[in-house]
Amino acid sequence: MLSGIFGKKSDHPMSDIKSAQAFLDELPKNDAHKTLAELTDWIESVSDNADFKAEHQFAVLRLLDEAAQPCVRKLARDYFTPNELNKFQENRLWLVLGNYFNHAARAYFALFRRGCDGDKGVAALKAQEPLLAARAAYALTGQLKYICARYGTVDSAIWSNAARLWQHAEQHEYLDKPVVLYSGAAGDTTVKYELGHLLGWYGCGVSTMRPLHIHLSERITGQYRSSIALSAIQDESCMFSFDLDHPSAPMLAKLGSKAGPSIRFIGMAAMQPKLEALLQALEKNIVPESLNLGGTYGAELVREAAQQLLTYLVNPPSRRAPRRGINVNLNVVNGFARLLESTGTGLDLSKEQPMRWRVEDISASGFRAVLTTQGSDGIRIGSLLGTQPDGVAHWGAAVVRRLRRDDNNRLHVGAEMLTSQVAGVELNQSGGGVPGGDGQSALWLQARQGGASGEARLLMKGGTFSAQRSLQTQLKGQSYLLLSGELQEKGMDYDLAKFRVIQQEGVAEET
Repeated sequence: MLSGIFGKKSDHPMSDIKSAQAFLDELPKNDAHKTLAELTDWIESVSDNADFKAEHQFAVLRLLDEAAQPCVRKLARDYFTPNELNKFQENRLWLVLGNYFNHAARAYFALFRRGCDGDKGVAALKAQEPLLAARAAYALTGQLKYICARYGTVDSAIWSNAARLWQHAEQHEYLDKPVVLYSGAAGDTTVKYELGHLLGWYGCGVSTMRPLHIHLSERITGQYRSSIALSAIQDESCMFSFDLDHPSAPMLAKLGSKAGPSIRFIGMAAMQPKLEALLQALEKNIVPESLNLGGTYGAELVREAAQQLLTYLVNPPSRRAPRRGINVNLNVVNGFARLLESTGTGLDLSKEQPMRWRVEDISASGFRAVLTTQGSDGIRIGSLLGTQPDGVAHWGAAVVRRLRRDDNNRLHVGAEMLTSQVAGVELNQSGGGVPGGDGQSALWLQARQGGASGEARLLMKGGTFSAQRSLQTQLKGQSYLLLSGELQEKGMDYDLAKFRVIQQEGVAEET
């Protein structure tokens, strides 16, 4: 019997569906981490077994993959949590989830390639091509997501594999063929939907998002994947281009530019009204029940991710100022508390020395530095940095806006300068505001050139800003009243607020 299945006898434990099912029945029921690790090992083993006929190999891969999905969902909820994970938990979850998607993507694409190459016995797999290609594209999205969660170097094979899936589905006319991706999945999908999800989501500025926003934006894009258009013809709705013959990350499409026969376009215009409707609900503090985010998240957090997606679609970023090469050494501290300490405002409880960064280019609005593994620990999108160039006495403030790793595992950090100089101040309540706010340390940002007079921006400890209270402070011996506060940015550990400033008569006593 086995010779009929494989062409020759196989002693692999997954040599028939019954033995594979028996293995699944013996998996640990209450340890998702251990179960997913075991399933990943078996997926690798099945993928590497040359004795399996393609049809049976796909059947076993599907069985293992289906069994893995509850574990993937559970561990992804644990990983992409609004609560801060300790380093051990974070590494443990990231490794098992990333490893699973790496091997799943590799296994599905290896089987897909067997079909494309016409290996013996693949004819029976012909009817399964749409599902196989959709599963492969879905696994590529998962693989890419966990690379992006650590701002890792994107494997170029992801783009070449996506291009081959697109080409084959287009040539064999199953790009729009509906399939059920997994048992119990809500609604059908297609190869077009899964490729649109992969390319459309990644194109929308993933390297500028925090890990949790990366997850939420991927889930939101997946929810609306049917609104993403893939086409060989460019029109005004086309957002990104993707070259099937020379695949790389999707690029912003330039309307009217000459496109070769291998260029394909990704249109995102139909997603905009869906995001706008979602934001209307979220602004009412309602997370729609139909929105499957893979976990429970507050409306404000989801709103931030949805707004980031919509902002990118409506107004894609462009360079505001030209860069120029420069070599400048910076002292850098990470976080609001460390910046307070560096300015002599907070209690200097840290014995850590500032990091040493070398800036490679700057613009009017920011800078780029390239870091080795040393000096990059704890740096994330949204990290508040204190910056002090060599030979300068005062500290400035910047926020990390973009991260990416190159092929040498060096971290490229793009930071926006908030100001070149900050001054420590103490905030006190004015006019009988909320009790308990007196003596709060903050940082006064030096005004930008051309900034509005009568206004000031302050960096405050995260979660302490309130628009309902007025504050008093002193700077360089002068007293100020801070009114009509507006929160400009809520960071990881800071609030950036703008105030209307009234200089009070009299000079404050020096302390």
